Amino acid sequence: MSFSAHKIFNHRRVFLIQRASAMLLAPLVVVHLLLIVLAVRNGLTADEILSRTRGSFFWAVFYSLFVVAVSLHAPIGLRNIMLEWTSIGDRKTTMVSLLFALVLLLTGLRAEVAVVGA
Repeated sequence: MSFSAHKIFNHRRVFLIQRASAMLLAPLVVVHLLLIVLAVRNGLTADEILSRTRGSFFWAVFYSLFVVAVSLHAPIGLRNIMLEWTSIGDRKTTMVSLLFALVLLLTGLRAEVAVVGA
């Protein structure tokens, strides 16, 4: 079975995935930033913040959705930028963006586990 960038990056499907992930990311980013501002204004320490998130099902779902949405959204944008600004071919840009997606997913989920815990 040969690799086909066209099969993975069907333009219509990728367009819809990027827009749907943006719609999911928008409220997640707003909540995340508001929480940061509130935590800083209230003088919470990292330990106090982690004590509130540790073991929370809600925060586990919240940050897992955040990580998955970023892992879908950012690599698509990166791929589009690489196609527009470089002479790298379609196949290589697809491979780089897929690798970037995997790195974002794995590191993001690792961070989510560190914040929420088991």
